[in-house]
Amino acid sequence: MTNLQTTPASFGFHMPAEWEPHTQCWMGWPERGDNWRDAAVHAQSVFARVASAISRFERVTVCASSAQWENARSQLPDHIRVIEISCNDSWFRDTGPTFVVMRNTSNSGGSDHRIAGIDWSFNSWGGLEEGCYTDWSLDNLVAKKVLEIEGIPRFSHSMVLEGGSIHVDGEGTCLTTEECLLNKNRNPHLSKNQIEDELKAYLGVRKVIWLPRGLYGDDDTNGHIDNMCCFVRPGVVLLSWTDDEIDPQYERCTEAYSLLSSVTDANGRKFEIIKLHVPDPLYMTEKESAGVLQVDEAKARLPGTRLAASYVNFYIANGAIIVPQFGDKKWDDEAVQVLSKTFPSHEVVGIEGAREIVLAGGNIHCITQQQPAI
Repeated sequence: MTNLQTTPASFGFHMPAEWEPHTQCWMGWPERGDNWRDAAVHAQSVFARVASAISRFERVTVCASSAQWENARSQLPDHIRVIEISCNDSWFRDTGPTFVVMRNTSNSGGSDHRIAGIDWSFNSWGGLEEGCYTDWSLDNLVAKKVLEIEGIPRFSHSMVLEGGSIHVDGEGTCLTTEECLLNKNRNPHLSKNQIEDELKAYLGVRKVIWLPRGLYGDDDTNGHIDNMCCFVRPGVVLLSWTDDEIDPQYERCTEAYSLLSSVTDANGRKFEIIKLHVPDPLYMTEKESAGVLQVDEAKARLPGTRLAASYVNFYIANGAIIVPQFGDKKWDDEAVQVLSKTFPSHEVVGIEGAREIVLAGGNIHCITQQQPAI
């Protein structure tokens, strides 16, 4: 595996949009009892459901530790590849590589397609003082191992960045939040302009749009964009929404709506904004909290904590949308309807029991990482 010593954009690489074709999806396998309740047995069942749903539309590789490989293999269909990779937790959106592609038209009229991966630095969403756990040494090797397995060139970067903190349209525009990328627990030595320059150099984008904040209650990630807003096609975004003016989320979504209404993308397009309601507020129960090992090495999961539940946190597979369902029938059904209308050529697949993922701080987009086709 080649470790490239320059920036992706200087080679002509860019991060493609998530709706572009994939060769496969990468996932981890949950096991740590201080984040996933009841030794992760419930979460593992939901992860298997997500992996199986995606595997109807594209190849899936699930990475499990040596202690969990046999368990993962037994719960997953035979056509899903299960490989042994150790990690501190199973958030592959944030610890896996960000894939970038290069497409150059050849003299013969064909196309030369190439792929590489960005290996960002990871610090458990905030480092020793504010992160979710105190040892992330295995997580910091995940991207390198994935790229080694696939024989894909690697761009390493010292900047702390998680894949869930960025969304791109594949045509030069990046969405992110100030709450996350400007948080002093990530890259305190870098200014906003310097971070923008790095995103442009590594993602191949020309314009970065900064929403002020992410979803209310998304404290684990400090407001990742993938819970708040995403592209569905160039010039069109889905925005987490509530009409409840007394919900603290209302202020966040209205400020985001106002900002998006006042800017254009990298190609001068005004945004069409599609509202996607969040479910009614969900909270961790006493029983759910009691099932988590409360230890000093990991962030406490306390009863009464509001869960950062969002339908924007979905995965776009080849021809399908894999969306969480939280058990709130009104908003679960509406999310499927909105996404079906928004992605008319995709099959929308709802994953029941996605509450188990949000209990640990994320959802379907957070546990998946697409590998684009070349």
